[in-house]
Amino acid sequence: MPPLPILPVTEVLPAILAALDAERRAVLVAPPGAGKTTLVPLALLDAPWLEGRIVLLEPRRLAARAAARRMASLLGEEPGGTVGYAMRMESRMSAKTRIMVVTEGVLSRMILDDPELPGVSAVLFDEFHERSLDGDFGLALALDVQGALRPDLCLLVMSATLDGARVARLLDGAPVVESAGRAFPVEIRYDERPGGTPVEDAMAKAIREAIATEAGSVLAFLPGQREIERTAERLAGWLPESCDVVPLYGQLDARAQDAAIKPAAAGRRKVVLATSIAETSITIDGVRVVIDSGLSRLPRYEPATGLTRLETVRASRASADQRAGRAGRTEPGVAVRLWRAEQTAALPAFTPPEILQADLSGLLLDCSAFGVADPGTLRFLDPPPAPALAEARALLVGLGAVDAAGRLTAAGEAMRELALPARLAHMVAEAAGRGLAQAAAELAVLATERGLGGDGVDLERRLARFRSDRGPRAVAARGLAARLAAQAGKAASRQQEQQSAPELAGALLLQAWPDRVARARGERGRFVLANGSGAQLDPADPLAGETFLVVTDLQGKAQNARIASAAAVSEGDVRAALASRIEMRRTTAFDRQKRTVRVRETAMLGAITLSERMLPAPTGADADEAILEAIRQHGLSLIDWQKEAETLRQRLSWLHRGLGAPWPDVSDEALVATLDDWLRPFLRGEASLARIDAGTLRDALTSLVPHDLQRRVASLAPTHFDAPSGSRVPILYEGEWPVLAIRVQELFGLDVHPSIANGKVPLALELLSPAHRPIQKTRDLPGFWRGSWADVRADMRGRYPKHVWPDDPLAAEATARAKPRPR
Repeated sequence: MPPLPILPVTEVLPAILAALDAERRAVLVAPPGAGKTTLVPLALLDAPWLEGRIVLLEPRRLAARAAARRMASLLGEEPGGTVGYAMRMESRMSAKTRIMVVTEGVLSRMILDDPELPGVSAVLFDEFHERSLDGDFGLALALDVQGALRPDLCLLVMSATLDGARVARLLDGAPVVESAGRAFPVEIRYDERPGGTPVEDAMAKAIREAIATEAGSVLAFLPGQREIERTAERLAGWLPESCDVVPLYGQLDARAQDAAIKPAAAGRRKVVLATSIAETSITIDGVRVVIDSGLSRLPRYEPATGLTRLETVRASRASADQRAGRAGRTEPGVAVRLWRAEQTAALPAFTPPEILQADLSGLLLDCSAFGVADPGTLRFLDPPPAPALAEARALLVGLGAVDAAGRLTAAGEAMRELALPARLAHMVAEAAGRGLAQAAAELAVLATERGLGGDGVDLERRLARFRSDRGPRAVAARGLAARLAAQAGKAASRQQEQQSAPELAGALLLQAWPDRVARARGERGRFVLANGSGAQLDPADPLAGETFLVVTDLQGKAQNARIASAAAVSEGDVRAALASRIEMRRTTAFDRQKRTVRVRETAMLGAITLSERMLPAPTGADADEAILEAIRQHGLSLIDWQKEAETLRQRLSWLHRGLGAPWPDVSDEALVATLDDWLRPFLRGEASLARIDAGTLRDALTSLVPHDLQRRVASLAPTHFDAPSGSRVPILYEGEWPVLAIRVQELFGLDVHPSIANGKVPLALELLSPAHRPIQKTRDLPGFWRGSWADVRADMRGRYPKHVWPDDPLAAEATARAKPRPR
């Protein structure tokens, strides 16, 4: 092997080799520029214990290719010889390969396919501080394999900004080796972006100033592809001819990414507009100016809605330091930060581990395949959150991938073999049974590889463009789709599938996202999803006029999210594919004007109303139940009690208040709670409250009174008082005390106070004038005659001279007339 360059990590290579030889586990903490990514794997090639391959994990495809090419060049080779790489849609490997550079998900797949990892002697986790879900899971699986099957397997965790002691504890006290870094001085400057100024405007301004005042190439960090494209638009025509503006983000094909990290041509300068993909693992020669927007775009999974959204957030201090360090990799440089200096301290220390905010359905599916029903039993640096695990388990059970005990099913095994996210794997597996495996696999690749087929929202159109794209990335993606389709069970030919209905994309995607079916509501471009979330499209987008969509990607807040990708689907396809999820609901509503019950049948898909229709009014027991339910919902005020029934209820209420049980409680609350006991037996199977007459209510209320007491109602709480005048005057039971409102002349000659309940309860007398106006209230009629009657008489006979106002009312004859009848 040719001599290796001398870099800071060279000094600690013996310590690394010794630690792995003795413990088979170690942690290497080395700052950017130390050379750990390239020199450590090459140094291990000569380790006496090395018999198989070295697997080097990188968090991104760009970093994996760059690392493999750099190591191969140090050996005077091309990738595919001693050093190779393998990742999604791309592989350069041969029988000679001894160092295999892979993206992090590849290791998990290797272990799940064969837990003994045959032919592998060492696994190196590079840039572990990025804490991707695949990286954490890969390490947890590797520790399990080492402990149970391969004690000879060497594990080395490498990081630039990580708590090495914490990782060492996870690795049972593994030795921690620390290396110095190699970085040139970087001057940190601050140029705050004014409030309200778009980030692309501030970035373009900062780049123009840097090109005018500094030497070398520029690396600018922006949150995402949209901001990169807008910044490039604002720079067009404003930079010297010798400057090349190139983008760098994950959705670019390999050729464009490689072009971005190559040094600028002689006599030219380069402005690289990059996402956080350029923070670690790669060096762009010639860059000595870094401009940092201070923003990152991170996926945020919401277990409550089952959605993963990209959110623009403040970058962490660790990311800001990594970004600034890019300016000092090859010479002294400058880092310009588009915020105030004092704001740096308020940044989060580190980017949160992905496992704490990711969709865990894929993790749970892989764990089930590994024979682990509970991922919490594996050794994670941060255990997966219980709510996200519960949501993932519910999804997998709903897809038929695992059973209630968490065991992998045959369908789950078929899904896992596809190396796709759980939802997409289910879609492809289901489509294979209908001869649509290729189309489904192509859609799955589109959903996981941003930018293929363009950037439009409509996946149907993107699918058509993708199929005709002859670019290397599209060709590789179609090859991957073909392999996925073959794994899923090849049914129909690609030509046959492309002749399917134009709604094919949406119909297929229903199997992946049944909870993200969206229906138009209100103004154009606004939709409601089956899971209850709101979403919107630009009204000018052709999809904005569709009635139904299947949404595969949302960005922004839950109730105001922007639809980033979707496909139109017909209501017929929705009903056919999701028949088991459609709930038919019957609701009854009371029409107050017509005093009748109306029944509506609604077909619901989650929060979406598919259709509704009015049903005939119910009859028989159904009608009785509908009437009772209307009363339960709206109260007893729906019933027209009429005077007879209302009076009976008031009398019973007074008896209950005064005498207690067994006299029934006839309050609103009590009657509503016991409708089945007192009212249902007297209904006649008619869905109209108008059919409940006073007689029905009287009989129903009487049924509440024990049979032996029913005959006593009239004697204890009579409806009327027989006045000395011969009138039958109603007794009012509306208030707390029974009231008799009667003209005073009708009580002449009565020296005993009127009472009820066998003379035990005196009535509250409301004595009225001849015009039926109150003149006195009393509960002592004899006392009234002998007391205040004189004052009342003096006042009344002046007002009503035609009526009798005797000096001695006890000696007078009661009368209901103005003058007594002549004898």
